[in-house]
Amino acid sequence: MSTFDLPGTSPPVPIQLTSDLSQDQLLSFPAFKHWTSTLQHSLSLQTADQKHTFHNAPYILRRIQIQSVDFFGGERVGFIKLKAEVSNDNGEKLPGSVFLRGGSVGMMVILQPDDIPIGSETEKYVLLTLQPRIPAGSLSLAELPAGMIDDSGTFSGAAAKEIQEETGLNIPQSELLDLTALGLPSTNERTGEILQRGVYPSPGGCDEFVPIFLHQKRVPRRSLKDWQGKLTGLREEGEKITLKLVRLDDLWREGGRDGKALAGWALYEGLRKEGKIKGP
Repeated sequence: MSTFDLPGTSPPVPIQLTSDLSQDQLLSFPAFKHWTSTLQHSLSLQTADQKHTFHNAPYILRRIQIQSVDFFGGERVGFIKLKAEVSNDNGEKLPGSVFLRGGSVGMMVILQPDDIPIGSETEKYVLLTLQPRIPAGSLSLAELPAGMIDDSGTFSGAAAKEIQEETGLNIPQSELLDLTALGLPSTNERTGEILQRGVYPSPGGCDEFVPIFLHQKRVPRRSLKDWQGKLTGLREEGEKITLKLVRLDDLWREGGRDGKALAGWALYEGLRKEGKIKGP
């Protein structure tokens, strides 16, 4: 196992690699790049702002130990588990066990019968997927359609792709509305931290952030039943997905175990009440 210093750090931050991961692979992994730059910026604010909570005893990133790595399709890094030592000169430490996987996208697809008056909030339905989620111990977890962002994809492009794969709907990127970008600032006005415009499902242990996209569509009433129980997903990639159509009013209950669904519902309701989004 080799060790090198994180580029651009002073004092140096040593990184200990695993035997199956090279320095170039780690430094080119988008999730690692985003995480280190975000963390270093947040740490720099401690000394720059005298009112910062930790100004008198600022925390410093001391070292990083890579513990394990999962590869996708050979040599492409997929997930990394690491331990970051972050402490101050008083010997106080912050929890630093991190699972790096990068960003994902969540899609909130709302369908409404086209015989309902335009602009009405009545009879709106949301598409959920039912699929095995082994980390949750479930073989049929109800959630918003979602997927990982590849190295070259845009958020909206990834969302359109996942919608097509998981629901069969072909939706142009131009018809997707980023609820998180619309509802969340890129910079925290109180702290000056610059976080991703997305929902963080498990910030105590994982860097994953999820922008939530909205697409609203008016459809013939008779077509609604075609979505219920429809089998979708990329079977050759192990996806076994069944669609479920639920009323928007019931989303908080039907998708309540999925953080993306609750975040999408909250953003939709908040932005709608502020007049920032309208019906299909």
